[in-house]
Amino acid sequence: MSPAATILLLLAVVVTGASTAAALRPRNYERVFDRQEADRVEALPGQPSEVGFRQFAGYVTANESHGRALFYWFFEATHDVRKKPLVLWLNGGPGCSSVGYGALEELGPFLVQKGKPEISLNPHAWNKEANLLFVESPAGVGFSYTNTTKDLTQFGDDLTATDAHAFLVNWFKRFPQFRGHDFYLAGESYAGHYVPQLATKIVEGNKKAHHKKDRINLKGIMIGNAAIDASSDDRGLADYAWDHAVISDELYSKIKKECTFPDDGNESKACNDAWSDFFQAIRNIDVYSLYTPACTDTLANASRSNSSSVSSWKLAGTPLARVHHGRPYNTYDPCVDYHVVDYLNRGDVQAALHANVTGIPYAWTPCSDALTNWTDSVASTLPEIKKLAEAGLRVWVFSGDTDDRVPVTSTRYALRKLGLPTVKEWREWFTSDQVGGYTVVYDGLTLVTIRGAGHMVPMITPVQARQVFAHFVTGQEMPALPVVGTAA
Repeated sequence: MSPAATILLLLAVVVTGASTAAALRPRNYERVFDRQEADRVEALPGQPSEVGFRQFAGYVTANESHGRALFYWFFEATHDVRKKPLVLWLNGGPGCSSVGYGALEELGPFLVQKGKPEISLNPHAWNKEANLLFVESPAGVGFSYTNTTKDLTQFGDDLTATDAHAFLVNWFKRFPQFRGHDFYLAGESYAGHYVPQLATKIVEGNKKAHHKKDRINLKGIMIGNAAIDASSDDRGLADYAWDHAVISDELYSKIKKECTFPDDGNESKACNDAWSDFFQAIRNIDVYSLYTPACTDTLANASRSNSSSVSSWKLAGTPLARVHHGRPYNTYDPCVDYHVVDYLNRGDVQAALHANVTGIPYAWTPCSDALTNWTDSVASTLPEIKKLAEAGLRVWVFSGDTDDRVPVTSTRYALRKLGLPTVKEWREWFTSDQVGGYTVVYDGLTLVTIRGAGHMVPMITPVQARQVFAHFVTGQEMPALPVVGTAA
């Protein structure tokens, strides 16, 4: 049977629940199949000729009345597509692109090449473990758009989660063959808000669904270096920086004197002034990855020497919480953002991805300047995380231990507030014969640290990141003994 015929048959069975061809309505499943094929990405400019998986990209409506549509990029697994779980990855910000960061710099199957109009295969891509879905959220980020301009001033946590849930419901209508797959949410940074809030919307939506086919088969969430509790994030940020000799005794004492780290995150002017001094003091290093090179002006100019598509764009970084000027990084090229910007602003690339079909009046950037106001941001998502764990979902939190933006210190302070009993004590885990990090299992939640990784773990330590992800989706604990002669 041809691949097209196989998919038609699979779609028909999923959509109708029928067991015989006589019960099918050909127009329905043919329409679904045709809509999928319209989003099929045949090949990208500079892509290797044989990739071993299929990819799709395009727009899915999130709000019809306002004309909000979210851009997605979907990669089938490299093997066992029908058996592998489906994972949605979200980057943070708020306002940063999961397509630009997650898909092209971290865990997607393609990596943009420095100095070449090409993309290469990522040997540690996560679609070797699962079917991978990326979405630019909310509207106004990347290629996602709204036809109602005032929307761009009204986004916040709740509206973002509402639109993301609507996107998922409509995405499953376009790809119904994945509706029954185990489904997981994963992300990093401000996805510490996005992921548990979207998971909560899914759980609530599933309770309201009248038919099983209308439910999303959510099994768990995984968040990394995640902003989940403002008080803990700030306390850990200061403590970690001082412990790692990044700030002076005097500045550390000033922060500890002027800041009270309240649960609501609201501090005095004197405290905010101390934080301004903090970020000024660390301006020449990469707070997101303390021990990798920063993207200096010299390196940035070298990276941009062949750039032509967005000459006015300046590397802005991930605008998480207070800091809006941190710089992302890459193990081999700390200025990789420039290459991604150039690649995604190429007309032939956008055409191949079915992107920018409405003629967005601004260039694609990693983090959006279109979102001029963030209306609501809860101080803590710990209540949502605890409820999800109590609901029986698999909850993993991972942390690269060289990140000083949301350091492992902050994560440990935050998780301590949950008051969860320890089921399995803190211990090391291994990648081959080396310690990959540490892990502790609480009642309903697993914490995994990744040794030597910064804020964007899959970029800095791709082998360990994929290893953590593989264990998460299978529900297996991290290896307690050296793994010698076996792939991690």
